[in-house]
Amino acid sequence: MHSHPEAADTLIIGAQLYDGTGAPPVERDVAIRDGRIVAIGNLSNWLAEDVMEAEGRALAPGFIDVHTHDDTHVSRSPQMLPKITQGVTTVIVGNCGISASPVALKGDPPDPMNLLGERDAFQYPTFADYVKAVNAARPSVNVGALIGHTALRNNHMDRLDRAATPQEIEGMRAQLEEALANGALGLSSGLAYGSAFAAPTEEVMALAAAGALYTTHMRTEFDAILDAMDEAFRVGRHARDGGDLASEMRGAVELGTQREVLKSIEGARRMQPIGCDCYLYNRSSSTLDLKQVTGDIDITVTWSEPHPEMAGKLVKDIAAEWGVTQQEAAQRLQPAGAVYHNMSEDDVRRILSHPATMVGSDGLPNDPLPHPRLWGALSARARPLCAGRRFAAARRGGAQDDEPVRATLRSGAARRGAHRLITPTSCCSTRRKCATRRPSSSRNRPPTASTRFGSTAC
Repeated sequence: MHSHPEAADTLIIGAQLYDGTGAPPVERDVAIRDGRIVAIGNLSNWLAEDVMEAEGRALAPGFIDVHTHDDTHVSRSPQMLPKITQGVTTVIVGNCGISASPVALKGDPPDPMNLLGERDAFQYPTFADYVKAVNAARPSVNVGALIGHTALRNNHMDRLDRAATPQEIEGMRAQLEEALANGALGLSSGLAYGSAFAAPTEEVMALAAAGALYTTHMRTEFDAILDAMDEAFRVGRHARDGGDLASEMRGAVELGTQREVLKSIEGARRMQPIGCDCYLYNRSSSTLDLKQVTGDIDITVTWSEPHPEMAGKLVKDIAAEWGVTQQEAAQRLQPAGAVYHNMSEDDVRRILSHPATMVGSDGLPNDPLPHPRLWGALSARARPLCAGRRFAAARRGGAQDDEPVRATLRSGAARRGAHRLITPTSCCSTRRKCATRRPSSSRNRPPTASTRFGSTAC
């Protein structure tokens, strides 16, 4: 059949095509052969074994989750259900300064590396080992990997509450360069965490100069957020591809400074490539940070090693139950994870709609009670924020502004180095199945990208 120049395995007819660049959608047909797109346009003269009448539904490339902590999950749970059920076909791992490789632990993983798993999860002393493991697991998504600054510090330093020596920086840089030579995208840092907070700007700059891409969970998201952004911009100028602010910007939202934050990004973008990522929820999640236990916001405990029975409860309620202050309760719970009730949904929308913003879940697949962003950042939450009425208008030929939709679908491929992905051979067959799936719904699960948008992964 494939000898015919106008034949395909699957044809999707009459879709509103979003190409991921932020451009308005256009009505197009799409032909798929051997798991790959072979033609886009008016394909009325094409033949196919399977024909899907899109009837004006939205069609987009497979989503790229630009901020994940799926480092160990892609090998341990290669089905990657939290991602493929919402149309994600590419994940970027190694964010916030923590990565599964290259890592050589001396004991239990330090906070926040423990978000990636327990000690036995860190089995990759070199990045080449990690690539081999991912390819052997054949996950249903493509994987792009950053190298964590905290992971490198762990490998070369006796303790993490100080600056690295020149010799230690040299060792970290050699390890980073080896990873880059084997396909890593670049360097990430998590300067807000105690395991990296003592690192001066110059330490990070020395590593970022090794090349590729620099992303950061900034040193602070509160009062000094603009200073932290300036530090990120400065480090980014030493990296080949500028810098991304891989942070929820929750401090900016709390303090009402999001406009100043966006203005700072716009100014920096005139000088260097800059982006940021954001998810579509007004609550954040990470390890339980004592600095944030002030009584100003509610904090839900998601896990606690010494007190697992407290998972799902608010810190203030635990403190009341124990008859102690919230700070004392948080100390007793350590190590622990938390969800922080700390952001404004209107401000999240404002940041999301900015052209510098990419969508990332920041999901924690190893968390016993994970924040719903793991399963819904690119699908279920997008629906009430922006998608439903916009796609309905598109089907009716309406003229409503669909910029929120385009922002949600905007691709991060160019910013996160899609040419350096680990692409297991199983991905193509998975993408083809997603592309041919007809819209469906279920009462027992939230809407996903494939059920809400028709076909989304090509």
